[in-house]
Amino acid sequence: MTPKQVKLYETTLNLLTERDVNLDDIAALVMFLQKDYIPHLTLAECRSSVQIVLRKREIQNAIITGVQLDILAEKKQLMAPLQEIIEADEGLYGIDEVMALSIVNVYGSIGSTNYGYIDKIKPGILAKLNAHEPGIIHTFLDDLVGAVAAAAASRLAHAHPEEEDIY
Repeated sequence: MTPKQVKLYETTLNLLTERDVNLDDIAALVMFLQKDYIPHLTLAECRSSVQIVLRKREIQNAIITGVQLDILAEKKQLMAPLQEIIEADEGLYGIDEVMALSIVNVYGSIGSTNYGYIDKIKPGILAKLNAHEPGIIHTFLDDLVGAVAAAAASRLAHAHPEEEDIY
């Protein structure tokens, strides 16, 4: 990786860490999505898949953009009505999901179904990110983390087609 690529990757990881999301949190979501389809899957394999997904520039760009919008909203530094929309995580806003969809399709259409599923039930770290605690805004982050997990799960599914085909 070039120095610029390393810097983007490290910036992405640092932003996630600053927002209390670590690679194992995302890996646990990947395991949740794939455990029934890849019987001997390990958390280490899931973590590795997450790391590979996070090395893609378009994914880094989405995370960097979304997290910064969340932070600006927490600091009340966005113009109205965007400030209020992001602050309230309005259901009809949809731009947060559009950013997530730019991530999920990197490894094929299975990413969309993986993402839709975990976005609906919000397991693990997604429940924490979606808790809407006062002063903490994760309008973009919850969707981006779910999308990274969905993409990493899809990547594993493509790596183990013999396992997927038995179901």
